[in-house]
Amino acid sequence: MRPSQRALAVEPFYAMEFGKRARELEAAGHQVIKLNLGEPDFGAPPAVLSALEKLTDGRPLPYTGATGLIELREAIANFYLQAHGVAVDPARIVVTAGASAALLLVTAALVDPGDRVLISDPSYPCNRQFAESFGAEVVLVPTTVQSRFQLNLPAVQANWTEGTRGIMIATPSNPTGTSLETTELKQICDFAAGRDAWRIVDEIYLNLGTPPATSVLSVDPDAFVINSFSKYFGMTGWRLGWCVVPAEFAPVMERLAQNYYICPSTPAQYAALECFTPQSLAVAEDRREEFARRRAVVLEGLAAAGLPVPVPPDGAFYVYFDVSGTGLSAWDFCERVLAEKHVALTPGKDFGRIGADRYVRLSYSASVGELREGLSRLAEFTDSLNQGRSSGTLGARERPQ
Repeated sequence: MRPSQRALAVEPFYAMEFGKRARELEAAGHQVIKLNLGEPDFGAPPAVLSALEKLTDGRPLPYTGATGLIELREAIANFYLQAHGVAVDPARIVVTAGASAALLLVTAALVDPGDRVLISDPSYPCNRQFAESFGAEVVLVPTTVQSRFQLNLPAVQANWTEGTRGIMIATPSNPTGTSLETTELKQICDFAAGRDAWRIVDEIYLNLGTPPATSVLSVDPDAFVINSFSKYFGMTGWRLGWCVVPAEFAPVMERLAQNYYICPSTPAQYAALECFTPQSLAVAEDRREEFARRRAVVLEGLAAAGLPVPVPPDGAFYVYFDVSGTGLSAWDFCERVLAEKHVALTPGKDFGRIGADRYVRLSYSASVGELREGLSRLAEFTDSLNQGRSSGTLGARERPQ
């Protein structure tokens, strides 16, 4: 037997690979500071945990409808209205088994083999993997420090061809934590819509910005929007997300969900209703402010370690910093920091081609104490590199890229 060509074409998710190495070091008795994964350390709001506990009383928890509980879809619609001033019909909301399932459904609904799809470089690797799995020709559009590592209208226009069928945007972005300015986002969406192309906009970090970003639905009501309970509400392992789709696509999404995974987790959906109470929203807002404090700690610590951040983030909980001044590639930097200082990071190779050897992603979803310890170890590491260069003894161990 042999695996499919599709399976063989999928590259490893290097953030997870470095996480695996970190666990091996922990098993050997080392304290590893894990700054490689975007997993908030808070967990779900207390009211959500309490609701889940009540659901374990032996009551039946049958399948829900494929698109999720109507009560939860209504709560999400009200959240858009209250938080973003956007009215969304609950019938357009599809609750999914995490944002990944939302991307699965949306790409399955939109992509045919040979369709050309534009995605920024750098970007979250799984987004392009979904598109390629359904036969898309993914075009990674180079971004720059000047564009804040985001697409802009000139870059989209320069890469548009007759075969372009859609565009995938993430704002705020993983790995850079940068957001698209609303006017620029509208210009890109208008340009694509004018060519009858779809727009998938990943907004899973939308409410973590300072201030929170504006939903694309305010400027493009026909965009396909991806969101999640994982980041703002801290519910990563619950595997619950949602998407907002044009009304005519709601039955398409329902058919796909019925066949791909039947429905999202029933207990997770019932518990998630508690996310939208005033108490839970206050908890989520306090955590958003805590992320802003962590961001300041990280930016200060990286500067002290001599690791520049060319574009400071304004959303999510990631910093994309430049290691070229160390004389190491991003991959070697991450390997050596993990092996020598037991700090897990993610090399730029995970996120595309532009700057893959130069940039490293740090996730500040860990506690302030862990961040300070990790940053102290990074400073020790860069100091040792500087001392090695000054004495002429540095020998960087290069790995073929």
